[in-house]
Amino acid sequence: MKSIRVLHTEWSDGWGGQEIRILQEMLSMRDNGIEVFLACRKKSLIFEKSTKSKIPTFPLPFRGNIDIKTIFELKKIIKQNKISIVNTHSGKDTWVGGFAAKLSGVKFIRTRHLSNPINSSKLNFINRLADYIVTTGEKVKDDMIKNNNILPQKIISIPTGPDEEIFDPRLFSKAESRLNFGIHGQEIAIGMLAVLRQFKRHDLFLNMAKELIDTYPSLRFRFLIAGDGPQMENIKNQAADLKIDKSISILGHINNQAEFLNALDLFILCSDSGEGVPQSLMQALMMNLEIISSDAGSILDLYHNRNLRIVRAGSQDSLNQEVIKFFINSKNDISALTSKREFIIQNFSKKQMIEKTLKIYQEILDK
Repeated sequence: MKSIRVLHTEWSDGWGGQEIRILQEMLSMRDNGIEVFLACRKKSLIFEKSTKSKIPTFPLPFRGNIDIKTIFELKKIIKQNKISIVNTHSGKDTWVGGFAAKLSGVKFIRTRHLSNPINSSKLNFINRLADYIVTTGEKVKDDMIKNNNILPQKIISIPTGPDEEIFDPRLFSKAESRLNFGIHGQEIAIGMLAVLRQFKRHDLFLNMAKELIDTYPSLRFRFLIAGDGPQMENIKNQAADLKIDKSISILGHINNQAEFLNALDLFILCSDSGEGVPQSLMQALMMNLEIISSDAGSILDLYHNRNLRIVRAGSQDSLNQEVIKFFINSKNDISALTSKREFIIQNFSKKQMIEKTLKIYQEILDK
């Protein structure tokens, strides 16, 4: 394979599934001989983490869709570093990065992480300029073909693949994992792992927790919320208002996601929109967890052999009923449980993600 140099762009300041995917992809590509670079905002968390990973990282403002100064700064970076491909990730940096790539005569890949619809206006043409589009779920891909006039041969779904060498329940002691996350005795551990953004619907999780505590007063529950983001204070306030804060552990950002998942008895995902194929959900499946998930975005891509209990996105009643049903019928379905990890390894692994992406790089550069 000839030398490939890829410049990623990211406008977001946060640290969630999208930003984790970008960093993971860059590090994996570097391991495969691809030279990687990142342009992002200086105060963003991805700037800090990319710099620590010794990836050449350029701070740029990305002030808006037509940020002329940033476009020409990107052109300079592309020329000086002999970039082959510009890979954009959020809305604003896709416009700016896409224009810079086209003006520089290099290939332009647009990665679409979220599932919310893209404006179908003819003025919203930047995605059609891309040489290739990568989505993180089949539904996102199908919607862009249908609503945004993307040619089927120019778009592919490549979900973010968890690393099977990290997310392996055999590496952890359940008892030690529970102790490390403050889960004691016979407490039933129910958790969420997600950036604290509104569409993740932590409010549904907290209302469900209140329902369980009231319905089963003889049981001891520990509800754990892992992740950081703009909804932190709202979540704390809601837990206090519901008078369940003594049963809630709000952990903030954690680095040991696999051990956190290993500590749980039940994993919950409540998103009402915005999802491709969520990383935390794939990670939970790889850890062979019992899972209740909404059907938002492309989540149903992961449904196989009853490995998930599915609830209607945004529905408090649907979530509460399924959780209570789980406790009424608490006997595990062993056939579904044992197949969860293998299904993810075979269809959504990190290795497959990298192989598919490398193939796209080569295809567009050969044209």
